[in-house]
Amino acid sequence: MKKSQTKPPLPQLYITGIGASAGGLEAFSTFFNTMPKDSGIAFVVVAHLDPEHNSLLPELIQKKTQMKVYQVLDNMKIEANSVYIIPPKKEIAILNGKLQLLEMEQPHGFNRPIDTFFRSLAQDQGHNSIAIILSGTGSDGTLGLRSIKGEAGLVMVQDAESSKYDGMPLNAIATGLVDYVLPPDKMPEQLIKYVNHLKMQPTGQLSVIDESIVNSLHKIYVLLRAQTDHDFSLYKKNTICRRIERRMHVQQIDNIENYVRYLQENENEVSILFKELLIGVTNFFRDSDAYDVLKTKYLPNLLENKSDEQSIRIWLPGCSTGEEVYSIAIILQECMENFKRHFSVQIFGTDIDEEAIYAARTGIYPESITEDVSSERLKKYFTKEDNQYQIKKSIREMVIFAPQNVIKDPPFTKLDLLCCRNLLIYFGAELQKKLLPIFHYSLKSGGILFLGSSETVGPSTDMFEILDKKWKIFRRLPNEMTTQSTLNFSTPIVSSNMPNKTNTTIVQATKEINSLNLLKTILSQSDMSARIVIDSQANIIYIHGRTGHFLEPAEGAITNNVIEMARSGLKAGLSNAIRQLTNSGKDVQVKGLQVKDNGGYLKVNLHLKPLPDFQSDQHGLMMVIFEELPVLVEKNSESKTDISSSDKNEEFKRLEDELQYTKENLQSTIEELETSNEEMKSTNEELQSTNEELQSTNEELETSKEELQSLNEESTTVNAELQSRIDELISAKDDIKNLLDATEIAAVFLDINLGIRRFTPKVVSIFPLTKSDLGRPIKHFASNLVDINLHDYAEQVLNDLSMIEEEVKDKDDTIYRMSVRPYRTINNVIDGIVITFEDITKIKKIESEINTLSSDFEERLLMMSKVFMEGADPIIIEDLQGKIMDMNIQAIESYGWTREELLGQSINKLIPKEYQKESENQYLNLKNNKKAIRNIKSFRQHKTGKKICVLLTLSLLSDLKGNLCAIASTAKITSG
Repeated sequence: MKKSQTKPPLPQLYITGIGASAGGLEAFSTFFNTMPKDSGIAFVVVAHLDPEHNSLLPELIQKKTQMKVYQVLDNMKIEANSVYIIPPKKEIAILNGKLQLLEMEQPHGFNRPIDTFFRSLAQDQGHNSIAIILSGTGSDGTLGLRSIKGEAGLVMVQDAESSKYDGMPLNAIATGLVDYVLPPDKMPEQLIKYVNHLKMQPTGQLSVIDESIVNSLHKIYVLLRAQTDHDFSLYKKNTICRRIERRMHVQQIDNIENYVRYLQENENEVSILFKELLIGVTNFFRDSDAYDVLKTKYLPNLLENKSDEQSIRIWLPGCSTGEEVYSIAIILQECMENFKRHFSVQIFGTDIDEEAIYAARTGIYPESITEDVSSERLKKYFTKEDNQYQIKKSIREMVIFAPQNVIKDPPFTKLDLLCCRNLLIYFGAELQKKLLPIFHYSLKSGGILFLGSSETVGPSTDMFEILDKKWKIFRRLPNEMTTQSTLNFSTPIVSSNMPNKTNTTIVQATKEINSLNLLKTILSQSDMSARIVIDSQANIIYIHGRTGHFLEPAEGAITNNVIEMARSGLKAGLSNAIRQLTNSGKDVQVKGLQVKDNGGYLKVNLHLKPLPDFQSDQHGLMMVIFEELPVLVEKNSESKTDISSSDKNEEFKRLEDELQYTKENLQSTIEELETSNEEMKSTNEELQSTNEELQSTNEELETSKEELQSLNEESTTVNAELQSRIDELISAKDDIKNLLDATEIAAVFLDINLGIRRFTPKVVSIFPLTKSDLGRPIKHFASNLVDINLHDYAEQVLNDLSMIEEEVKDKDDTIYRMSVRPYRTINNVIDGIVITFEDITKIKKIESEINTLSSDFEERLLMMSKVFMEGADPIIIEDLQGKIMDMNIQAIESYGWTREELLGQSINKLIPKEYQKESENQYLNLKNNKKAIRNIKSFRQHKTGKKICVLLTLSLLSDLKGNLCAIASTAKITSG
């Protein structure tokens, strides 16, 4: 039975995506000029091109490389050692090694073709994908390289010093994910080294875990833990091995033992490996359909069951740079707006990468987020500055970011939603089993767990019920087994005021809260007189005792300001006392205040004491003590004094006048205030209208700015291509000029109206032309030519579209070969006439001399021919190979053969067989010595077979150029 033969696997194809915009042509040229033609790599070039112009990029790059260069066609298969250029007005993707062209959504808008291709390349080629970012403005490519790194691919970026425009390179470098930062001429060497190492040590070699590899992995875990305080031993082995292999390829290290030694010797490599292991592919609204389901189906149910006083608590562990945290905040804000309700919201985003947390806090992201965030959300929730987007303050205030290790640090509790998407996929089964009970403990009863589409709760079905199978949304089930005592962590963090800082800050916050609670407890358990705690703005923080005799709610909007709530008679004294304590920082006492109460007056003493700042966000705290004196002053007690009746009447009259005056002043003031309020209201409406118009104008300007930036990049690319073409044309013009000068050909170029378009310097000897004559008709000029009308010749050629060539002569007897032909453009359009004059005077003179010599030579040749044919001895002429070319009459008669029988035959036909060898030696001696051989005794053979004794003379014959061409043998017949 015949064994079946399996085909060997095809060699792995390594595809490199190269992105650039403004200034990219120069970088492309430098890169491909140094890239060998047989690297085995395929290149896909993505540039920002003008959609309205045909790109010259394929033609220009082809001049810099010996690889084949193609402009991409739809469904084109990629081959090694080839370059593929994106066409204008298209975006490009890759599927199963074939390029797919996509229509650009906004040809003149703000597009991100580099991000689009890099993401597609990462999905299609995985860890074999390679991305290179060259010169350009903006941030296109930044999000795409995150996808490349997420698949353990390679990223190279042009250094800022060699970049004509450094926007794209700097944005890429700022991600911290770049493997090499090099000038374009150094990139090919490093790229080839990386690919060759990848071929010799393909990814996946560490997946076969033997004891030596396990030991090396344990050593790597120890080195990472020692430097970063994070343990990766419970992460999935395949993920860890893939990241380690990638670093080995970058460092050109062949085995893991050597890599462990390299880690021990280089702390920086440990930090880089740590960053590699933390790489998370994240973006705004990742799996947008999942966010839509959460927003429309589950968040509304969450809000409906909340009272206005309750808060909403959400936690996102492993939040990376915060895109998903802000995504949750935005859809939650949209839900609250739909319900027309507002809740206190606390969203906690945590990660072990402190650099990522710092980036998340700033809320600043590159322009490339436009791929994931709709234009409506960009306008509403982001502000744009310096080609970057920042989350608005209203959204940032909903979010708290903090560094946290979800494995060992205490979790957040009493959560309504826990969003942990695409984190569990990096953890081993043991670690997942440990985390899910922690998540159950953190959530409120009925709280929602939102996982990634590739994740599940596994065996923890007794803790969570599934709500949406496709998008992995779960609800917490009651389970008394997951209490704090059963979980391995310290007291959970539950404070709603937890600052957005480090663990030290969290401890400080706990101390602040405990100190304030201690004060409240002491006051509540004592029988001290009525008192309040206020801050530096006179806002009431805490009330102890019955303060109704001293304070009452102020009319109008609800306030907790003690000055506005103070009763009549207390307000002025209290305000002055607060001011004195604020300035001096010392106790203040105010005695004998008369406070109006229930138709009478109370005598009150005030004591104000400064307090320490129990909370970091509240300063200038003070305690106000109300001391009520026992004597109650009755109303109208003044009447008990000994005053006469007339004095009373005068006093009443004076008081009534003062009261009337006060009322009038008060009414006037009220009217003025009402007028001012009306004016301010009107002004406020106008300002609001103006602000809306300015905001609308700003949005339009922002859109125009983006479009102009895109057009500027396209124009820069077109200008670079055109400049390259201009340089080529200048070079071609110089070549043509030097060619015409070297050939000394006089040429005149006429336009379609037979006006002078251009001429060569040699023409001046025929026509008296200067540069000022350009554009003038040819018929205005008299030439030195005899009996020639160039205007007539030109008109004839234009009419017939034929070419005329003639020999002409000028007045100095100089002879020219004149050629008149149509001037054709590259598109084969007749656009004038070209007239050339070639000086052939010397040629004509030589021809004349040759003709004279030729005539003499012919006469001599005729005489020699007569001597040859009528000679008395047989003469035979043969070529250098011994073939008979001619013979005279005497030879025919002497040997008995006819001319026809001998022509083309070998000379051996006339030589007896036994003398043929001797004859060959004689001929060879003749050719070597190149001298005639005379009177050699030999024999010839008659046609009848009779031998004839002869004395031979052998001579060499040459052509007109002196080259040997024949042998003449003259035979003198003897009796011998």
